[in-house]
Amino acid sequence: MHLTQVLIYLSFMVAFGPVGLGDQMAHQQPPLNAIKSQILSKLRLKEAPNISRDVVKQLLPKAPPLQQLLDQYDVLGDDNKDGVMEEDDEHAITETIMTMATEPDPIVQVDRKPKCCFFSFSSKIQANRIVSAQLWVHLLPADEVTTVFLQISRLMPVTDEGRHIRIRFLKIDVNAGVSSWQSIDVKQVLSVWLRQPETNWGIEINAFDLKGNDLAVTSAEAGEGLQPFMEVKISESPKRSRRDSGLDCDENSPESRCCRYPLTVDFEDFGWDWIIAPKRYKANYCSGECEYMHLQKYPHTHLVNKANPRGTAGPCCTPTKMSPINMLYFNRKEQIIYGKIPSMVVDRCGCS
Repeated sequence: MHLTQVLIYLSFMVAFGPVGLGDQMAHQQPPLNAIKSQILSKLRLKEAPNISRDVVKQLLPKAPPLQQLLDQYDVLGDDNKDGVMEEDDEHAITETIMTMATEPDPIVQVDRKPKCCFFSFSSKIQANRIVSAQLWVHLLPADEVTTVFLQISRLMPVTDEGRHIRIRFLKIDVNAGVSSWQSIDVKQVLSVWLRQPETNWGIEINAFDLKGNDLAVTSAEAGEGLQPFMEVKISESPKRSRRDSGLDCDENSPESRCCRYPLTVDFEDFGWDWIIAPKRYKANYCSGECEYMHLQKYPHTHLVNKANPRGTAGPCCTPTKMSPINMLYFNRKEQIIYGKIPSMVVDRCGCS
């Protein structure tokens, strides 16, 4: 096996996970299957969620927080920027989770009511990591300028003592003929649910105007995107940034030394409709030779080679700085996740 092939292979292993060896030529791009496997691993997914484009359109809420996230992405998603913090973790650091409302357990219903709302949460959400938790509710347009009383009640199993515990109350002034999204803080009740999951039976949402009309949308038609949902933001640990130098090349470069090459990953080409944004991003990869003179830059490697010149192939061309991308996607439970996925972009390459 040629030394160049070995270096390319090792570079792919660091940047994209293990890949198979063949008679690859220098600077050949990593296999797509290797990239797919590495991305799924970072998202803690054994396989890609089976969510089609039509299902995505039905599930996406047409709400301000989601639109704000989508507005952050340009055509190529998150491009590399100087000063991006380097991530050492191998799995996604979740920032925001959007959980859609579902129908509560029949034990809390009377005559199959209320139809809404139960929220299921992942066990990885810890109460002490919650920054904020907002319940988003869409209100139908009122016939006239009026005041709406948005009320959130915890559901309990039906007993003689009752089954509702009012937990939040919000007074809203609305204009005639205008629908709107309203948010209400539910961090306290979510913290209780996470510490005591057995108390989570769901909530009932009402938004009565002065005439007694309930304007809260709790059972939106498929595709409307108006169903209630909960937006939970979680803190993340600070990371240190690190800078180093490296060569940048393109596929036509005559450069044989270790270099960073462009590579765009297109999720639409994968058929991954479950990734909402970005639809594609610049991943890059490392390839090239590490000549003997590079050993002077790495004293430990230099000493090892002098002591045992036959026992090592020398330094390899690998990523020396990688940065994360922000990704908006559906998980297997059809929850919308906004997460920072570490080590997805090769920023610098070097011999080590």
